[in-house]
Amino acid sequence: MTRNAKINALLLLAVAALAVLPLALGLGDHKEEPFAGADGEAETAITELEPDYEPWFSPLYEPPSGEIESGLFALQAAVGAGVLAYYFGVRRGRRQGAEQARRQQPVPGTGPDTGPDTESDADSDAASGRPGEAVSPGPRS
Repeated sequence: MTRNAKINALLLLAVAALAVLPLALGLGDHKEEPFAGADGEAETAITELEPDYEPWFSPLYEPPSGEIESGLFALQAAVGAGVLAYYFGVRRGRRQGAEQARRQQPVPGTGPDTGPDTESDADSDAASGRPGEAVSPGPRS
C-alpha cells in the first residue's frame, strides 16, 4: 500500500468517525432537536442571555417548512461542490496539457535533423528536382 493510499484511508476513517460517533454516543439525546443548525442554537443562547433582544433585521425569504429549508441548503452545497470540482478539473487539465506540450517539444540540439546544413540540403534537393529522403515528423502520440 502506497503512502498516499494510507493517508486517504486514514482520512476516510476520520470522516466516518466524525459522522458515526455523535450518533453512537447519543450526544444530542437530551435536546428536543439534537441536530439543529448553529443558527437555532445561537438564537436560543441569545434569548437565554438577553430576553429583551430584538434582531436588527429579518431574513429576505423565510421558507415555509424545515424540509424546504434543508432542500435549499443541500442545493447550495451541491452548487458549491460543482463549482469547486469544475475549477479543480480545469486546473488539472491545464496542467496536464502544459506537461504534454512540454514533453512533445524537442530539446534543442538532440533531434535527428540537427546538423549544420539539414534545412539547406532539403531545400536544395527540392529546388534542384533531385529526389530526397522523406523526413519523418517523429513518433505520434
